[in-house]
Amino acid sequence: MAEEHRHKGYEMPPYTVESVTDGVELRRYGAHVVAEVTVEGDRSAAIGRGFRALAGYIFGGNAEGEKIAMTVPVEQTPAAAGGWTVRFTMPAAYGVDDLPRPRDARVRLVQVAPDRQAVVTFTGLPVTADLETRAAKLRDWIAARGMTITAGPHFQFYDAPMTLPWKRRNEVAFTVE
Repeated sequence: MAEEHRHKGYEMPPYTVESVTDGVELRRYGAHVVAEVTVEGDRSAAIGRGFRALAGYIFGGNAEGEKIAMTVPVEQTPAAAGGWTVRFTMPAAYGVDDLPRPRDARVRLVQVAPDRQAVVTFTGLPVTADLETRAAKLRDWIAARGMTITAGPHFQFYDAPMTLPWKRRNEVAFTVE
């Protein structure tokens, strides 16, 4: 059974840690619901545009004008057709059918199936070159253990932009089998 986790009081998707080796956590995530949007542009511009669209949804930009609690992390993954998919996890109390419909047609509500991820956590500013370097090292770590990557990299950000770099929590993850 996946465990509840929080970061600075904010709800996170449920997961259990299978193992920790060389600073890499293997996690099993439970099913959860996300709101997501796919946006064009480079990574830093796309996270800003995606965040604004999703924040609009949870801060009342939906059919009922309902406010939905903020959760963490904000996740960013390269999109299949180019651009980036940005995700907010919805609070566990909601199923896809319980959430208010987005007013912004770009925002999709998606049920995410349980999965297994290899995750590296680090502090600092999430600059693209550093994220790519960490993703390459994690990809090598995964390959060396004979696992198969099925999705990712997922870049996950837990703190507000004004948070001091050494107090930030960031992650690079891949979905693995």
